[in-house]
Amino acid sequence: PRNRIARVDAAGVLDASFNPDANNGVNSVAVQADGRILLGGRFTAVGGIPRNHIARVDAAGVLDASFNPNVSFNPNPNGSVWSMAVQADGRILLGGNITTVGGTARKGIARVDASGALDAGFNPNVIGGVYCMAVQADGRILLGGAFSTIGGIARNRFVRLLK
Repeated sequence: PRNRIARVDAAGVLDASFNPDANNGVNSVAVQADGRILLGGRFTAVGGIPRNHIARVDAAGVLDASFNPNVSFNPNPNGSVWSMAVQADGRILLGGNITTVGGTARKGIARVDASGALDAGFNPNVIGGVYCMAVQADGRILLGGAFSTIGGIARNRFVRLLK
């Protein structure tokens, strides 16, 4: 048995040693340059330890207790991390129906550093949810979702940010 996340090898064989044990859905996975694995979703615990919608595990699937950005979300069922991306400098983008991170207002998207600390200078202010994202080779950020404006400018479901 695996709770909402598992790892298989190239042949499709289950890696029995990998079992982070999320208590609710995992929507997004991103791997950092050092091999640690970021999980984003609807969960509130990983491995029985409280984590609100984002967690990091090591390559063996063990929770990284040092990483806890204290992400807070709307209480509705859509309040989760739907997408994540790791930038070349190691900073982590979180997209979803986010309203605050660590008690600081952030709408739709936030960025934290590799330790989980909020990037106070990054606040695109997305009105609506961010459901997918990608970082381009030049560092620009592509966002897709159910949003209508970003930073007060009308954008209908797709946008490219400068960094």
